[in-house]
Amino acid sequence: MQNLYKFERLNFLTAGMPLSTGKGGYNAALDLLNELDLDGMELEFVHGVRMNEETKRLVRKKSKENNLLLTAHGPFYINLNAKEEDKVEASIKRVLDTAVTAYDAGAYSITYHAAYYLGIDKETVYKQVFRQTEKIISVLEQANINVWIRPETTGKSTQWGDLDEIVNLSKEFEQVLPCVDFSHLHARSAGEYNTYDEFAYILEKIGKELGSYALENFHCHLAGIEYTAKGERQHLNMLDSDMNYKDLLKALKDFDVRGVLVCESPNIEEDCKLFKDYYMSL
Repeated sequence: MQNLYKFERLNFLTAGMPLSTGKGGYNAALDLLNELDLDGMELEFVHGVRMNEETKRLVRKKSKENNLLLTAHGPFYINLNAKEEDKVEASIKRVLDTAVTAYDAGAYSITYHAAYYLGIDKETVYKQVFRQTEKIISVLEQANINVWIRPETTGKSTQWGDLDEIVNLSKEFEQVLPCVDFSHLHARSAGEYNTYDEFAYILEKIGKELGSYALENFHCHLAGIEYTAKGERQHLNMLDSDMNYKDLLKALKDFDVRGVLVCESPNIEEDCKLFKDYYMSL
């Protein structure tokens, strides 16, 4: 798929409007991102895809004027492996709604949590996710909706989306690439994926299996995170967690990873600034 952007570097985005936007809406948020010297925003459709035509036009125009990048996160209520057919169809629709709305608003990439295992073996669930992804891509191709579809690495062992699954699905479709949530990988493994060598392993695997383009057109998430033996519990502010963001940012720099890093910490813009400032100091 032709990408809409040729990235020169790694860009730092907030997950949703900066908290300091208050009640100012997208217009104020997009100005504020420029004032903060941040690079854009992930549109948060996690509780449903709701954005009217006027807002889409505003977001598209303003982000372009301010030279900001946009991505989008789909609803939490997606499960492409649901046992009920109507829930699968509703999940497909939510992915498509996210993609179309994001595209109309000027975003170039979307992400979502694709499925739950529901006690079914991994191979069977993979095939089910593949079939539903095939339907999604077919609709988008026919409608010429040119956005990246990126299933996200997930934070609990009950959720489909370990690193291998996301990479393997990305091999199957030209329009699919990973969204690597480094905090989720750390939580899912109950404490692994938190050293420079482990971060390097992730990047090497993606570069080797999907090609260097996957690292030049990267979409990832980072936040502080609390976890148990069962995986993710909740997001935290970075300095309240054990997430080794400094070694991660060093690895991203050393591998010349380009694209976007979306900050999902509760204090959104504060940690996003922390990440960008540290990265730029390397």
